[in-house]
Amino acid sequence: MRVRVLLFGMLKDIAGKSSDLLDLPEQASVRDVLARYESTIPHFKESLPSLAFAINHQYADAHATLHDGDEVAILPPVSGGLDDRTKTEARRSSHTSIVRERIDAPSIRDALSRPEDGAVAVFEGIVRNHSRGRKTLYLDYEAYEDMALQQMESLAEHALKEFKIRDVAVVHRLGRLEVGETSVLIVVVSAHRAPAFDACRWLIDTLKRKVPIWKKEFFEDGAVWADGEPFPAEIPRANS
Repeated sequence: MRVRVLLFGMLKDIAGKSSDLLDLPEQASVRDVLARYESTIPHFKESLPSLAFAINHQYADAHATLHDGDEVAILPPVSGGLDDRTKTEARRSSHTSIVRERIDAPSIRDALSRPEDGAVAVFEGIVRNHSRGRKTLYLDYEAYEDMALQQMESLAEHALKEFKIRDVAVVHRLGRLEVGETSVLIVVVSAHRAPAFDACRWLIDTLKRKVPIWKKEFFEDGAVWADGEPFPAEIPRANS
């Protein structure tokens, strides 16, 4: 059988490619995919405890059995380059979107709020002019787009169920962002301030740990992938 493998973030840079086609025996698992790269990608084996995996846009265990035509993503810790499968249009679902143009926070906030709302909580992630003790020139965001949009929508739906809020919008931008531009926007509307604050904080904290988006920082003397936050405990890793 044949599967397509996707590499992201620093793994893509180290391997020198973002995707691969592998021919595997029937009943092969994610572990068989990993074994192919342990001898070809420098330091890959040492990175395994921090990596997560997805099969067809869903987080999966390394023991999961694969089938012909599956898409396997190997995911370093997220910190949310452009994906090689570049798309120019925005990707949208009910409460979330992934865009490449400037995020218009006031327009999104105004479109979401209604007279019955007593609170609007807004979080904007802004590109700052420094990181790691160096001057930042710009950032470049990359995502496993189909999965990222699904994960963002799942978080929005969870927030609507768990917090007493009326509505929510989550927008993430990809591509090159200059200093001062918005990379991520979260807007939560509710009758009262406490649930709006709680939902907004939970959304950004969880998004930064779970949604497959990566950030590359560009400085005057080079570029590095941002250190991602560890995946939540419920997401399997190679040693689980």
